[in-house]
Amino acid sequence: MMTGRANEIHAVMLNLGENMWCDWPLDPSADAALGEKAPNRRLRTDESIWRAAVDLAVERKFNTLLIDVGDGVAYPSHPELAVEGSWSPDRLRVELRRLRALGLEPVPKLNFSNTHNGWLKEYRRMVSTPKYYQVCADLIRDIAEIFDRPRFLHIGCDEETFGHQKQMNFTVVRQGELWWHDFLWLVSTVEKNGMRAWSWSDYGWYHPDFVTRCPKSVVQLNGYYDEYLEGFDLDSPKLKECRAWLELYVRLDKAGFDQVPCGSNWNSKIRKQRGPAVNDSMVDLVAFCRRHVSAEHLKGFLMAPWVFSNTQKDLETIREGFDIFRRSLDENPG
Repeated sequence: MMTGRANEIHAVMLNLGENMWCDWPLDPSADAALGEKAPNRRLRTDESIWRAAVDLAVERKFNTLLIDVGDGVAYPSHPELAVEGSWSPDRLRVELRRLRALGLEPVPKLNFSNTHNGWLKEYRRMVSTPKYYQVCADLIRDIAEIFDRPRFLHIGCDEETFGHQKQMNFTVVRQGELWWHDFLWLVSTVEKNGMRAWSWSDYGWYHPDFVTRCPKSVVQLNGYYDEYLEGFDLDSPKLKECRAWLELYVRLDKAGFDQVPCGSNWNSKIRKQRGPAVNDSMVDLVAFCRRHVSAEHLKGFLMAPWVFSNTQKDLETIREGFDIFRRSLDENPG
């Protein structure tokens, strides 16, 4: 059963690469000192888990697969970014053809946030330099060619704060006009390569000028997982820590942005301690956005399970998230 408005994006996210949450020392002998922030120097994506997750997406009648690529592919322009086992461009092209034949539109994601760009290896230490811009431009061109000029490219750009980098040995946070320069440069570079930029919206939580300075061409992915159990009622006194997160959906809509709101079955520590074991907040998110975001600008929804594609445990989390997403759409068809 298909539910939702015609041509609505019902997207799920899977990770091909993993090194978006790491620090990357130039000396491999330093990996041990980094602990959980050390990079994976070998691609761990299990093809049987990947294929099973794709099959689930097809069975649940979703139509879009957001692929967090990172160093999951060996880029023609920068083979030095590959890890052991990175897919060749031809191998990825074969998989993309298979996905399209199954009815899934593949959308690439390259996270250029300096909190999530461990996949760039030494280039993450060259942020905002001529070399950095050249490498990023090369990679955007490569991904456009490998994906055969997809409609969208997700550029990440989330969580670039000192708080999110406090455990990293190398910390860089762009602020003010430098952040805007690099963000707008990325958007422009994506568009020059024939794609439309998707971006996480969290910069707008704490920077009111986001809705006035961000180009309307950028599809907004604002995520709200009800991590603090504050709910979805904008008039509720419980809504404190996350009020700006939830209110941003309304602000973006009034400003005229297209949106693909993001939910998850990720369980925060607070939810694990206080709430149910399963985070089914996406049901409430879909209902909230149906009420508060205009049909003109509500382009669909994204489910991000926030696990890798490695183990049976990952697959069960993916299955749980996909089932919750299916129920969210069925209960709130629009």
